[in-house]
Amino acid sequence: MKLKPIITSLLDTDLYKFNMNQVIFHKHTDLVGEYFFKCRNEGIVFTKEMLEEIDEQIDHLCTLRFRKSELDYLRSIRFLKEDYIQFLRLWHPIRDYVITSLKENGELQIDIKGPLFSAMQFEIYLLEIVNEVYFRFQYDYERLLVSARERLEQKIKDFNSGKYTFKFAEFGCRRRLSHDWQDEVVRRLANETKNLVGTSNVYLAMKYHLMPIGTYAHEYVQMFQGISKIPLAYTNYYAMKDWYGEYRGDNGTALTDTITTDLFLRDFDRSMVNNYSGVRHDSGDPYEWGEKILKHYAKFDIYTKGKTLLFSDSLNFDKAQAIYEYFKDRIKVAFGIGTYVSNDTEVPPLNIVIKLQYVNGHPVAKLSDAPGKEMCDDPNYLAYLKSSVAYRLNQEKE
Repeated sequence: MKLKPIITSLLDTDLYKFNMNQVIFHKHTDLVGEYFFKCRNEGIVFTKEMLEEIDEQIDHLCTLRFRKSELDYLRSIRFLKEDYIQFLRLWHPIRDYVITSLKENGELQIDIKGPLFSAMQFEIYLLEIVNEVYFRFQYDYERLLVSARERLEQKIKDFNSGKYTFKFAEFGCRRRLSHDWQDEVVRRLANETKNLVGTSNVYLAMKYHLMPIGTYAHEYVQMFQGISKIPLAYTNYYAMKDWYGEYRGDNGTALTDTITTDLFLRDFDRSMVNNYSGVRHDSGDPYEWGEKILKHYAKFDIYTKGKTLLFSDSLNFDKAQAIYEYFKDRIKVAFGIGTYVSNDTEVPPLNIVIKLQYVNGHPVAKLSDAPGKEMCDDPNYLAYLKSSVAYRLNQEKE
């Protein structure tokens, strides 16, 4: 089986890739990053035929360049700057940065290594490729589409009947069933409901005149662990400082759980609280997390109706509605919902990730607020990072 090209535009990625990349372009071009692929599902087998197709799709990806119309669209995003857009005129994915292979048990391995500003851009493209190849090769794709459409029809009915009243952004790039299906989902939710406020997919935002939405990812905070002069337990501080220096509050939603939310709050002081419009939840109990953030805002007498809690951790619509009802009278509530809208079929979705593991040869890690979401290639480093976090938490009381 040979597929048509999956990635046909370099805008077919999440907005936060451009957000983070601009900061790196302006402040950290000396960093080299290495990323590893992982499928968290048990027993998933990739075949040689799948690997061949994945490699051909990556080859095609690396022929793409930004078109003038795409660069002009990026210029329309108010916080992306002209010198960065000019850089993107020259930039393209470089094939030598990506190595793929299969283990004997069918486990797919992908290693991406290169200048961080370039290597980081592969993540979403490769996840989109891997996911679509797997589902088209492994299953009857047309049958999956039937079940996906049935479920989408019900979602639309539930919005229009008033069962669900929250608004959300579509965050489904990385685990979508296919390029075409994500396109259909976004188009129909935008046209047939009043609940979709935007999408993280920059190409679809441009195509359907939607708001492109994105903050920053764990990799952005992780990269500061690879800068030797920065103490490990203070990477949130330096990450937020550089982010504010770049965007001056114009792109200001902070991710809390890279090295635990408890430690994040040590650096989320009065100035940072005022500089950021809100925070994003991506692990741990959402209610406990939200209460913790509200308590933190109260410590600084912050008017919380002017702040936002953005929830984005493995949500479905029932979970989102319950969270919305719980918090809506105390603070703005927003949602980024991905796999549940972009790959909801009769078969389970893949839980695939590509995570930053080394910066300038030094291991880096994400801790998160929930067991099982940690990812680190070096267990000794992971233990050291945890001890650094614990030491600061114990030494600095709230």
